[in-house]
This record gives sequence, C-alpha cells and structure tokens, in this order.
Amino acid sequence: MASTAVFGVAFVDIKGFPFGKYIPTGTNLGNIKIVHGGVSRNVCEDFANVGMPVNFVSVTDHTIIGQDVVDHLQNIGVGTDYITLIPNRGVGMWLAVMDEKGDLAGSTSQMPDLDALEAFIGAKGEEIVEKCENIILEIDMNEAIAEKVLSLAEKYNKKVYVIVGNLSIIGKRPDFLSRVDCYICNEIEAGKFFNMNLEEYTPEQMLEVVKEKSSELRVPSMVVTMGKNGAVFYDSRTGEEGHCPCVPCNLVDTTGAGDAFLSGTVMGLTKGYSLEKAVKAGTHLASATIQVEESSCPKNPKFFEQFEN
Repeated sequence: MASTAVFGVAFVDIKGFPFGKYIPTGTNLGNIKIVHGGVSRNVCEDFANVGMPVNFVSVTDHTIIGQDVVDHLQNIGVGTDYITLIPNRGVGMWLAVMDEKGDLAGSTSQMPDLDALEAFIGAKGEEIVEKCENIILEIDMNEAIAEKVLSLAEKYNKKVYVIVGNLSIIGKRPDFLSRVDCYICNEIEAGKFFNMNLEEYTPEQMLEVVKEKSSELRVPSMVVTMGKNGAVFYDSRTGEEGHCPCVPCNLVDTTGAGDAFLSGTVMGLTKGYSLEKAVKAGTHLASATIQVEESSCPKNPKFFEQFEN
C-alpha cells in the first residue's frame, strides 16, 4: 500500500461554541474545547483513521502540549520518526469561535517557528522523499521549504498534492502549482488564486472558470469545493471534468471538513481512482467529519470498501 509523507505543522485548536446566538462584540457563554489540529496534522489523522499509511514530517517542542501531539499521533498509527523537536514554539495555536450553527465565525493563528523544520528538511528531505510514494505539502509554510520539497519530488518522480493556507507563497509563486499533481482548494481560495470573486458562482459556472484558468496557469489538475454545492473537478491532461454533489448529513461542526475532503480525495488518487471517484471519496469523508465535534474523521478502517464495487 502506498505510503504518504505529509510535510506541514501541527496546531492545537482552542474552539468556542456559544449556547445561543453568537454576538461578535458581546460576551458569549458556551463551551470551550481544546483539541489537536492544524491542517497537515488533521490530514495525517484522517489517513490513519481509515487505515492508510502516513508519515508526518513536522516540528514540535519539548512542552507537555508538544509531547501530547506526538503521543496521540503515534497511538493512532501515524509515523512520527520525522518530527523534529525544538525548545519552544514547535506547535502552532489556532483560536476559533463557532457560531450557533456550528460554522466558523472567526479565528486567530500563531504559527510555529519554521526555521528548524526548514533545516530538518534540508538534512533529511532526500531520505524522506526517496522512501515515500506520495507527498502532501503544506505549501504556504515558506518558499524555501516548498521549493526544496518540490525539487526532491521531481528528482525522485513522486506526485505532490498541496495544502493551501493563506496563499502567501502561492501568491508570489503561482508557478509552484504547475509542479503538483492536483491542486485542491475551496471557492474562496480559488477566487484569490484566480483574482476573481467566485462565491456566487453555480457549479456549472465554476467548472468553466476552473477549466479556463487552470489551463491558463498550467495547473495539471484542480478540484474546487463549494460547500453545500459540492465540488467541481478538472484534469487538463485527460480532459476529465465534472461536478460531485455534497452528501446530506447532520451538521455538528464544520472544522476539518476541508481537510477531510482533501484527505479522502488524495487517498483515492493514491489508490488509483479516477479523479471523479477520488472526489466522491473526499466528499463522503468530509460528510463523516462534519457530523462529529473532532477536527478529523471518525475511525473507519473499512471506509474505502464502499467505493470498491
């Protein structure tokens, strides 16, 4: 079974859930929960929860919180041999406030120190990339890390899938996306990348934009999620295109839904699925995730059996 190396950072999520209607400028009584998070870490947990081999290439620290992050990943089956330790700020922090519907109302992030991770990848990156089968890269960490990982992937002929964050790196280096196998993002991120407002577009309109712009920007393959409107996908190499509707479910917490979608889609692609079938897998994994309070999907080692017929 193909192993995936995820290059990224871990966060600890502090999430607040109001009892009633959320008032942005007022005091909101509710529940506060502290959970492990961060897109890359969530993706690693998603992989492990459905029985797919994965190694986390990251940085953490010697604090109780940092050790707890590593211990949890080890306990669920994520490979942690490539997590390097630093004295402090090895783990990021994400403060999130949800509204009364369970949707994200606002957030603030504190990034970990990436200098140590950059040095670690410089020393161990070749070994890691040579051993893995596929790569997921949190591309907005910094330009040097992105360039190093992409160059190693090209050297060893490994497919790369990217996690986007604030688009700080992609904004400066859009050419990076011509070097990845598939770019998966939401409609807001796609709008920023294309310099367009796409939030009111129908799936049909979105697909036309994705086909035009991804070809223009030389992005080999692209998937754009559209919330309740599902997702559209296009592969410029094969011409495969289409729309995948969302899976109706009981919403509890949308945190981690996009991460689960990316995880499911990438896992499908690494299993040899068509882009359409992989997007369907991502849609189902996202649906399972928003029905629980955790930031990752529920444990289900038989998840992919539903797509094997």
